[in-house]
Amino acid sequence: MSVEAAFMVPHPPLIVAEVGHGREREVAATVRAYRQAADMIAEIQPETIIISSPHSVMYRDWFHISPGERAEGSFADFGAPQVRFEEEYDSELVRAVERLARQEGIPAGTKGELDPALDHGTMVPLYFIRQKYKGGKIVRIGLSGLPLETHYALGKVIRKAVEETGRRAVYVASGDLSHKLQKYGPYGFAPEGPEYDRRVMDVCSRGAFSELLDFGEDFCSLAAECGHRSFVIMAGALDGVSVKAEQLSHEDVTGVGYGICTFLPTEDPYVALARKTVEKYVTEGKVLPVPKDIPEEMRKTRAGAFVSIHKKGDLRGCIGTILPARKNLAEEIISNAISASTSDPRFPAITPDELKDLEINVDVLSEPEEISSPEQLDVKRYGVIVSCGFRRGLLLPDLEGVDTVARQIAIARAKGGILPTEKITLHRFEVIRHK
Repeated sequence: MSVEAAFMVPHPPLIVAEVGHGREREVAATVRAYRQAADMIAEIQPETIIISSPHSVMYRDWFHISPGERAEGSFADFGAPQVRFEEEYDSELVRAVERLARQEGIPAGTKGELDPALDHGTMVPLYFIRQKYKGGKIVRIGLSGLPLETHYALGKVIRKAVEETGRRAVYVASGDLSHKLQKYGPYGFAPEGPEYDRRVMDVCSRGAFSELLDFGEDFCSLAAECGHRSFVIMAGALDGVSVKAEQLSHEDVTGVGYGICTFLPTEDPYVALARKTVEKYVTEGKVLPVPKDIPEEMRKTRAGAFVSIHKKGDLRGCIGTILPARKNLAEEIISNAISASTSDPRFPAITPDELKDLEINVDVLSEPEEISSPEQLDVKRYGVIVSCGFRRGLLLPDLEGVDTVARQIAIARAKGGILPTEKITLHRFEVIRHK
């Protein structure tokens, strides 16, 4: 499993009816959008709701993840002690995030808790969610003073932890927009305020997550926003995922910006073609005809491609071609998807009852380029082909556990049955990974 959906939401206590006492009607569009987002979460029925909040414990150089088995909180500080929450933490997922963050050198973990009570940046989203959906544990993550790139990297770690634990999870990025939108607002007006709201809503409504990293620290500070880092962690959790982004609402009538956007992952067309191929062949024994609704580039392009199939995180099949063997890329993917699911000599053929548990990636290869030295390789960017006579071993780039060029070459040698003492020829290639 992976992150099933993500939500960008504000956290003004006044939209809680028991706190607002009618003032919530001033931002009725935000309330309606919140209820719509809560309906979407209820339909997904996640096992875990991950919430990043600017009002959780925050350190300059450390991401605090709330520890323990459970937590409580209420809106007593806002005059509504009767609105209470008792939430259970997903401690297994928390441990996975801690471990993976440590491996990536990201300073994050459960140390440093100052106040175990749930904060309002967490409770406002839960107020709407729990009206629609009572299930699921939570994970609560604080922000930090570290660079935006580090927040994005933490999001990638969170996604990896979700995949590793097999959780059905949603991500809720809690955060208000600018607090300087109107002269009558509690923080006054600054021209950077409306500009920040315009830019961030444009970026998020397009799902252009990488552009969130282009917001300068000074600009964000002058706009007096509180959610940008939360949104960036969410963006990292959706790294490399095609999403359908939708803006549900944006209001600035109180002088503070409240924006709600939803992000639903959509399957990449390359992966969708591979998946449909596998499903049809495994269930019917028939080859999928090239669909009419695929991108034109898949009909016109010829390239080598690898189809990799995983089941609950474990490799289940991987077959590909270094150079194109079919008349177009679509047929290349179809052919290799069938081979990966039925003809990988390391595994038995996939059965129909396994289809629901499969994750499929498609790597499209550039034309291999001969190189004269291992120094021209980069394990993250380039795959390698090691040749000795008619023997040949290939390894794709950016694989877990392959951290050095020496290890990359050694694995490729072994795959090709080439001894460490034998002279080799090296080729490198790049891939476009679809997942």
